[in-house]
Amino acid sequence: MHVRHLQVTDFRSWPHADLALDPGPSVLVGANGQGKTNLVEAIGYLATLGSHRVAQDAPLVRDGAQRAVVRGAVVNAGRELLVELEISPGKANRARINRGAAAKPRDVLGILRTVLFAPEDLAIVRGDPGERRRFMDDLLVARAPRYAGLRADYERVLRQRSALLKTAGGARRGGGSADLRTLEVWDGHLARFGAELLAGRLDLVAALAPHVTSAYASVAATEEATRPSGRVADLHYRSSLGDALPAGYGDPLGERADPAVLESAMLAELERVRSQEIERGVSLVGPHRDDLELLLGELPAKGYASHGESWSFVLALRLASYHLLTEDGAEPVLILDDVFAELDRRRRARLAELVAGAEQLLVTAAVVEDVPEELSGARFDVREGEVRRVR
Repeated sequence: MHVRHLQVTDFRSWPHADLALDPGPSVLVGANGQGKTNLVEAIGYLATLGSHRVAQDAPLVRDGAQRAVVRGAVVNAGRELLVELEISPGKANRARINRGAAAKPRDVLGILRTVLFAPEDLAIVRGDPGERRRFMDDLLVARAPRYAGLRADYERVLRQRSALLKTAGGARRGGGSADLRTLEVWDGHLARFGAELLAGRLDLVAALAPHVTSAYASVAATEEATRPSGRVADLHYRSSLGDALPAGYGDPLGERADPAVLESAMLAELERVRSQEIERGVSLVGPHRDDLELLLGELPAKGYASHGESWSFVLALRLASYHLLTEDGAEPVLILDDVFAELDRRRRARLAELVAGAEQLLVTAAVVEDVPEELSGARFDVREGEVRRVR
């Protein structure tokens, strides 16, 4: 899988840009603010319908423009497909595949797969649980695009149910009563969609964990990976179901998660905490309350990992994602956005060694000296609103 050609119109800082790409490594070099990250962000958007830098689409449209357009010619298993996305803040985005209109933008998911590593990824280790939930769900969608619709259904039900809980809580505090029959209906929807999403996450963690352990050992310094304290990288899914989560779910050696079992467990837990939810006006059970624990030995990486260990863990998560997607049958495009400037010399060299064989590798850097020689493939200079191939 690789991107043969990228074209953007009114995307971020670019009124227009054309970029012809080859398999193998390509390095985009330009000073900060010249727009190199905007170009790889556009490729990431083609793959995920989202940005690794912002949560909303509005900042993606160039100031003064009404819409942005991203087009990519993607070679997937020997077949070339043209994917076009029209980004219109405040309106429904539109998608086309080989010039034909797609019913929904998410119909393009799966045509292009990317694994993108950027300095912002440090938040996966150091940030709040929402960062780790997003990491899991984005990888879920990359493996199986149907999860995009499932996520949307779950979030819609969660909003409706939370609004009802606030209304019920207000009525109770005012001396009235709420129609709990309606709440029971939303409980059923939340448990059904939530169990499917939870099962997907648990199986994902079980499949990903061995890759993370291996990748961390490869990236980390020898003394980090083999300390007497046994600081081996591992993953553990922490569910809001608590003890109601069946033993072994999410464990690489355990059984696959059964959505029907999880749905029953969620319904029982929702009934148990119903009074608390009404009192607080929030939904206390479900995947939106879960977290992915990143462990170094017996300790959580968040709060205990050094700066270098945190970087090694983030690299391990992205490399593990890359290997897992490759195992699924389609090697993704690997994107390293301004990463090498953040790493020490040893980690730069080790990372370059690990990714040099990728079918397509896109690297951005402020100065070419930051990029290891092993990745000296095609080179593009990005400056003053132009992108030009120089090698």
